[in-house]
Amino acid sequence: MSTQKVRDYLKKFNLEDRVMEFDVSSATVELAAEAVGVEPARIAKSMSFKNDEGAVLVVTAGDTKIDNRKFKDFFHKKATMLSAEEALKFTGYAVGGVCPFDNPEGLPVYLDVSMKRFETVFPAAGTANSAVKLTCEELEKTSKAIQWIDVCKGWEN
Repeated sequence: MSTQKVRDYLKKFNLEDRVMEFDVSSATVELAAEAVGVEPARIAKSMSFKNDEGAVLVVTAGDTKIDNRKFKDFFHKKATMLSAEEALKFTGYAVGGVCPFDNPEGLPVYLDVSMKRFETVFPAAGTANSAVKLTCEELEKTSKAIQWIDVCKGWEN
């Protein structure tokens, strides 16, 4: 998949000009934060997990960890991440570039409340050297998120 696919998708929302591509990797939270020039917490991690239908995508702030109890209470399943091959199959993007945009039909996307403390966040844009700057409202709209949920820990003081 390519950043151009994400750019084409975001054009429907007049946000295609927000896509950034880097000469360096942005495949991890730390690398993405460095490439964008923001604190790691503002990187929106798109994490893919197994569910009964195949997969679910949960987008969280970069400084969080999944809280297994909260995850199980909400999804009624243990938090089991997809393998790299499964992530590509179910999301349409390779690990390091998984993003919440223009995913295959039927992939549910949830947004974690940990991101709401920021005016803007930076999810990947389809490749391991890209990102896109969005408000939480724009992220909700463009990702077609089902809802905001609370399944993370480590970010509240």
